[in-house]
Amino acid sequence: MKIQDEHEKNYKYIRVSTPEQNPARQKDGLIPIVDICSGSIPFEDRKGGEALMRKVQLGFVGSVSVQSIDRLGRNTLDILTTIKWFTKQGVNIISQKEGLQTLLPDGTENPTAKLMIGILGTLAEFELSRIKERQMEGIAKAKERGVYKINGGNRSIETKTKFLSKSKNAMCLKELKRGTSVRRAALLAGVSRMTAHKVKKYMLED
Repeated sequence: MKIQDEHEKNYKYIRVSTPEQNPARQKDGLIPIVDICSGSIPFEDRKGGEALMRKVQLGFVGSVSVQSIDRLGRNTLDILTTIKWFTKQGVNIISQKEGLQTLLPDGTENPTAKLMIGILGTLAEFELSRIKERQMEGIAKAKERGVYKINGGNRSIETKTKFLSKSKNAMCLKELKRGTSVRRAALLAGVSRMTAHKVKKYMLED
């Protein structure tokens, strides 16, 4: 059970897409951390998101409020990963739109929130399978029209097995399977974050 310390504060995480959007109305009197970026950027790779995670690790954060759960990630899988990380750190995520709190007042995990997160996880798996299915359908149609080329027709595409068999990529995969974050796995394996995200994508597909 997590006991609230006096130095722990309640933050409001805000993400807007452009500087023209006014985040002031979302602050609600809480300590704001604002990201002005695309929602396609993973939470841990955002400047504000990274700063908030550092504060959590230092024990400075008691709760994080968001306007809606989708502020935390680019898709369901990213959102789930971010929520699980904060929950493991004993930080309560409060979503105003969904009326969701991940922790109960005594610091234990909210079973209702856990159920909702589980449902989201099932939807995430369905989302991935649908994306893959649509990609395959698109490739098949392109081949039928004779317009499909692999890498512009200049070279063959690298298979998943070959990609993951590379020593650095294999090390990155090993770290991700241990539960290491994408950022740290990339650092330990000596690969770029883009490569680490590709390794994670293949891992989730399997």
